[in-house]
Amino acid sequence: MKYFDAHTHVQFAAYDVDRAETVARALEAGVGMNVVGTQIDTSRAALAVAQQYDGVWATIGLHPVHTSKSYHDTKELGEGGQEFTSRGEVFDFAAYEALGRDPKVIAIGECGLDYYRVDESTKAIQVETFVQQIELANALGKPLMLHIRNGVGEANAYLNALELIKSHAKVQGDVHFFAGDWEIAQKFLDSGFTLSFTGVVTFTHDYDEVVRNTPLDMILSETDAPYITPVPYRGKRNESAYIPHIVEAIARIKSEDIETVRTQLLENARRVFGVT
Repeated sequence: MKYFDAHTHVQFAAYDVDRAETVARALEAGVGMNVVGTQIDTSRAALAVAQQYDGVWATIGLHPVHTSKSYHDTKELGEGGQEFTSRGEVFDFAAYEALGRDPKVIAIGECGLDYYRVDESTKAIQVETFVQQIELANALGKPLMLHIRNGVGEANAYLNALELIKSHAKVQGDVHFFAGDWEIAQKFLDSGFTLSFTGVVTFTHDYDEVVRNTPLDMILSETDAPYITPVPYRGKRNESAYIPHIVEAIARIKSEDIETVRTQLLENARRVFGVT
């Protein structure tokens, strides 16, 4: 293993035709994979993929947008699954705990707060579900994989999530696809959470300040595949085999040697998730 994709969704419907080939390309490129669940079915599917391969692990949890009627993404759930998104999922602690005890499960999530596509009435449900998943991570002694996204209003999902972490969490983890500013980044770094960055760093400078200022030992690389495909593959479905392009972009932004960055980001993944 030379690289680590801290957040990918190869179990999603987008890979139904060529999942095995996609995993094979990643492993051949030396990329370890963390396959991340978004609800009970995709969490079970993530673990099933992880159990098939050395170098592949799983994260299980309930995405905040799936706690109530939510946006339906065919790349995630396929053309079916509409009935799921029409009702939302109530977090079943016992079911997720059973999955989470598997040694191939390395984190709990993606969980957190998403204010982008939700109305005010759903925020309390998100908070309750997030706290339950923090408690699950505490019980299992496994890190959190955080999904945090601000909306268009004044409420700051990052600050709200940080308050819940400080009051409930006994574990740390990673802030997936970090999109906050440097002031917010510092607060999570001070709490011991790493920040992970996607292929977006290959085609915009919006994240440069945070990447540049974040200590190298607190950064992880991720694809969030099938989304956010890096240059030079923009317009195509993303996959874990493209992680080297993201690592190269991080090195460029930080004016660091590529091999130094590659080695440190892999070491960071080993430290955060306990992968070997």
